Amino acid sequence: MDKLIRYYEKFDEDRRLGRKHGQVEFFVTMEYLKKYLKKYHCKKIADIGAGTGAYAIDLCNMGYDVTAVEYVKKNLKVLRSKQSGVKTFLGDAKNLSMLKENSFDATILFGPIYHATSFEDKIKILNEAKRITKKDGLIFIAYYMNEYAILLHGFRDNNILESIKNGRVDKNFHIKNLPEDLYSFERMSDINKYNKICRLKRLKIFAPDGASDYMRDCLNKMDDKTFEIFKKYQLKLSSKKELLGASSHLVDIVKNMK
Repeated sequence: MDKLIRYYEKFDEDRRLGRKHGQVEFFVTMEYLKKYLKKYHCKKIADIGAGTGAYAIDLCNMGYDVTAVEYVKKNLKVLRSKQSGVKTFLGDAKNLSMLKENSFDATILFGPIYHATSFEDKIKILNEAKRITKKDGLIFIAYYMNEYAILLHGFRDNNILESIKNGRVDKNFHIKNLPEDLYSFERMSDINKYNKICRLKRLKIFAPDGASDYMRDCLNKMDDKTFEIFKKYQLKLSSKKELLGASSHLVDIVKNMK
């Protein structure tokens, strides 16, 4: 976890969603958040691993009662400097003791799971989200996908031979997560397993970024009108089953079955 803090001390999280590939992710994700929060009459929301508050503040400005928990002090300081109505806490997604059980209509996990490299920690995070979320409430969970990492970091960056040799990638091309890693990588089968163990019922799963992370240079050169069309294209294609696994991220919208 100290390594995670050092990483975010150097990384400008506040600018990430401002870049064009980040704008695609933000636009698509917000469309799903607005749709499902309204459909299920959610009013009180917990944003766990809130970063510098991109989602938390927008939702607060829409009238939602938002509580944000962030592990990295630097990010939390930036969030607080924006002087929004978001209630904020410094804390770890594995232990949300500052938040009461059954107190939120919806909980957002847009970072904690893909920074948890052990199976046990992932289950702890999901169970803490379940604890603070009301029965039949919603949980939005972001996952970092295995095939994206294999294609880009394995093949594009020419690391695949070394990764196979040192056991980081198995014979099925599944990445083996190590405790010192910053990220963990999933397949749909992994996500389905977590849902079964934690009794989470899927309502929808979607790809917020799709091909955008593969074509960052292209997006950066794109004129504004074409870029707006691309954002709408990704929203339309975001839940196509045949495209899900290749996205850099997936967001699973699940119901808390308690």
